[in-house]
Amino acid sequence: MKKRMMILIISSLVLTGCWDKRELDELAITMAIGVDESDVGYLVTAQVVVPLEVSIKGNTGNSPITQFRAEGETIFEAIRKLAKIVPREIYPGHLRMLVISDTVAEKGIGEIVDYFSRNWEMRSDFYVVVAKEMTAQEILNVSTAIETIPANSMFNMLNVAQETWSSTRGIHINDLISDIGSGGKEAVVTGIEVIGDEELGSSKKNVETITPGARLRLLDLGVFKEDKLVGWLTEEESIGYNKVTNQVKSSVTTLSCPEGGTIAIELIRAHSKIKAKIINGTPEVEVKIKTEGNIAEVDCQLDLMKVENITMLEKLYSEKVKEKMQKSITTLQKDFNADIFGFGEAVHRADAKVWKKLEPNWDQEFSELQVNIKVDAKITQFGVIVNPVKIKEKE
Repeated sequence: MKKRMMILIISSLVLTGCWDKRELDELAITMAIGVDESDVGYLVTAQVVVPLEVSIKGNTGNSPITQFRAEGETIFEAIRKLAKIVPREIYPGHLRMLVISDTVAEKGIGEIVDYFSRNWEMRSDFYVVVAKEMTAQEILNVSTAIETIPANSMFNMLNVAQETWSSTRGIHINDLISDIGSGGKEAVVTGIEVIGDEELGSSKKNVETITPGARLRLLDLGVFKEDKLVGWLTEEESIGYNKVTNQVKSSVTTLSCPEGGTIAIELIRAHSKIKAKIINGTPEVEVKIKTEGNIAEVDCQLDLMKVENITMLEKLYSEKVKEKMQKSITTLQKDFNADIFGFGEAVHRADAKVWKKLEPNWDQEFSELQVNIKVDAKITQFGVIVNPVKIKEKE
């Protein structure tokens, strides 16, 4: 009897197919989703790939993507309602971008984050951005050059920008969930906007010219308290934030030469560390950063063969790095009362009992927190040539 039962179980496992199997031609591959306000709750925009236009053999020269929109009291309802206008089932398994309008973000993104974190079909490696002073629908409506699918263009823009400039940061959905749910750290999200002629941006003509009439442009970081957007950092403050939190991979710092002119320093390596200590029940935080730079451009007559000149530049470099970090910290303490740096987490690591007392009023504690910044900046590379090119003066 037991043998027969085992045979039946094995047979059922072998003969049973994938109960939820769906063919590719039944799915609408969704690369980006936009979330805006509507009278009933949310307006969801889905950026869907047109299969014929992305295949090598079937390309007809039309747009490689199309858009569908639906409203609902919840995100889930709005996405399900897309079935009334989409000939295939919306499939978000290849989602690259989630774009949320600033008006929605200001009211709270808790419900949105909850939905996108629960959906088993979605990977967690898509980026979240906030559309500043425009709708998410307008962002997704722009056709892009180089990358024919706009969602891919936005995704790659974020990757390149955070690698080379550092005033932005690619935030995955898991990062956002972690920061919103953390007791000692608030969230940040990179902004995005359309520059140029928005109406032209939605047409094929936008990518048929050397200079598109409309482009997508990444902005600096939006600051959240709990799940609500409360304001925006400047470019310098965003770079300062990334330096404090060890997120900088490369950036450029411009120094003024003593006799006039400038020198551009390319950051090639940086590592920062946040450490808290408790002194008589009061927390203090120390931020240490080590950074190495390369002299990328010289627009002044300064002898770089002299050790004292390099020492002087390193001092200026250290001061400039510290200035950006301090400016970012001061703005968050005085203007936002939002600890996006994770100083609260550092205090928790230092002394869990003290943190338990401070946590209920951490916003106020953070605004008065003593933060000490220590910068160790070195210039270790000079490019192919050392001294600046001398231009012959006219007689």
